[in-house]
Amino acid sequence: MDDRLFRDAMGKFTTGVTVLTTEFENEPAGMTANAFMSVSLTPKLVVVSIGHKARFLEKVKVSQKFAVNILAADQENYSRMFAGQMKDDSKIEFAELAGLPVVPKALAQVSCKVVAEHIEGDHTLLIGEVLDIRLEEGNPLIFFSGQYHALAEKTPVL
Repeated sequence: MDDRLFRDAMGKFTTGVTVLTTEFENEPAGMTANAFMSVSLTPKLVVVSIGHKARFLEKVKVSQKFAVNILAADQENYSRMFAGQMKDDSKIEFAELAGLPVVPKALAQVSCKVVAEHIEGDHTLLIGEVLDIRLEEGNPLIFFSGQYHALAEKTPVL
């Protein structure tokens, strides 16, 4: 089957948007990703999928730690910045969680240490054991069919 058909089909699954971060050579590094999910409650594990062409992958392999930042509806700029879609030289003032740089005001910041790696196709799946979590209130930034969206407000049914 054609790659475009596969990508279009996968784009029909609505996802949240995350920025993965780590520290490499004493500098914060990050990339936008939507391939993230929880794996286990005991122990608390998550998985991220990173393409082999992503420079971020080697940085995490060296640091053996990463943070998942689940973006809020008003944080599309962070997603675009870490996806390399913005050419502006904005400097991010990162917050910190369990020794890792995290995106300030993200809905959830989840710091992890890598406990397993699995190479599958053209991606590496990194299993992370959760070290710490910080939460904020708000609505998520979502991605569907190649575009950013926001949740529609819904009137509660009584």
